[in-house]
Amino acid sequence: MVKAMFMLIAVTLLFPSLPCAREGTVTVKEAITLALGRNNLLRAAEQQKSAAEHGVAVSRSRYFPRLFLDENFSASNSPTRVFMMKLDQGRFSQNDFAIGNLNNPSTTTDFRTAFTLEQPVFDLSILYGTEAAKKEAEEKGFAVEMRREEIGFRVFAAYLEVQRSRALHSAAERAVLDAGEHLRLARVRGKAGTGLKSDELRAAAFLAEAEQQEITARNDLSLAGMRLALATGAKAGESLDICEAVSGLSLDAEKTDFIAVALANRKDLREMEKAVEKAGVGVKMAKSAFFPTLYAGATYQMNDRDVAFGRSNDAWMAGVNLRWELFDGLRRFDEHARSRALESSGQEYLEQQAKEVDLQVRESLLRREEAAKRLFVARAACLDAEEGVRLISKRFANSLATLVEVLDAQTSLNRARASVVENETGYALATARLWFSAGIFLREVMK
Repeated sequence: MVKAMFMLIAVTLLFPSLPCAREGTVTVKEAITLALGRNNLLRAAEQQKSAAEHGVAVSRSRYFPRLFLDENFSASNSPTRVFMMKLDQGRFSQNDFAIGNLNNPSTTTDFRTAFTLEQPVFDLSILYGTEAAKKEAEEKGFAVEMRREEIGFRVFAAYLEVQRSRALHSAAERAVLDAGEHLRLARVRGKAGTGLKSDELRAAAFLAEAEQQEITARNDLSLAGMRLALATGAKAGESLDICEAVSGLSLDAEKTDFIAVALANRKDLREMEKAVEKAGVGVKMAKSAFFPTLYAGATYQMNDRDVAFGRSNDAWMAGVNLRWELFDGLRRFDEHARSRALESSGQEYLEQQAKEVDLQVRESLLRREEAAKRLFVARAACLDAEEGVRLISKRFANSLATLVEVLDAQTSLNRARASVVENETGYALATARLWFSAGIFLREVMK
């Protein structure tokens, strides 16, 4: 019966019911949803992902033909240039063969309009460039997912901090009421001639200290609300309150191999894997520099002496170009070695990160087990402290105990209540941290 009453009091004290319809209040899922919709860091990560996806399109566009329009103007009295200008314009005449005209031609102008088409036929750098861009887009996608996990966990922690601050404030208010009752009893005993003036003064000082702690707890609650609002992406200075308590988080499967789950679901691991794969594509791209490239091209040109984009004469040309770099000062060899080193470096980082994830999961499991045991002990201690205050208060009322003993017992009860609050929050946070370290935080919290 006593335990049942204690649990009822604890639930009321630690997690008072809050009307969710009240403006400015959110549930934990609503808070996380707000953050995922308007957090600046997440938006930045999403824009980086979008940029990487456009980078894939940019790389893929190199497969398509390129079409250029050139308009050139030139003026010259160079014999060879004048000769070619007149030929291109279709204005070459018999008189131009005169020796004087060939050696000392008059100044001639030329407007050249050219449409040029260029089509890659074989270029491995396009293939591997597109593949690398795809890997980068996938890498940025996992970076966004990891950022979502981080933001969700941060909001959850801020939500728990509001919950903790509210419970501590409730405990502080309860402590003020208890201290006021002790002062009242001390004054009653003083008026009856069975108490001491020093007891009244000590009880008054104890009440003042409790009131100071309540003021601090109230301010902590206000600041926690501001931090929660900031975590959800609200403007600076805004505040959010909670409308439901998070407690009793449990694992769906206590025997789940969370290490295997983490290795399969951690988005930062997937991000690093894509970075290693991108480095592998970089090695292929470095090798592709040893192969030739083959491009096809065609040009249609118009020439005119007097008018831009004019057409005194026209002509066309088509062909293919094979280019094979035979010697470049060993640059390609060093570039290939550099790419291989970067790939090996990424693999080493990935292996180390996997070890770090393993350790994080093991630590989270131990901390959650520790938090559960601490919570059990804290609740039992609070129960004992409640009973201790009740017994000593009765003894004090019957002049069988001193006020000092009562206040000491009350102090122990206040600490016990605060310990229960801390450990309730710690247990919920430890469970959330386990989910986060396993890469399944949002999946578990938002389901």
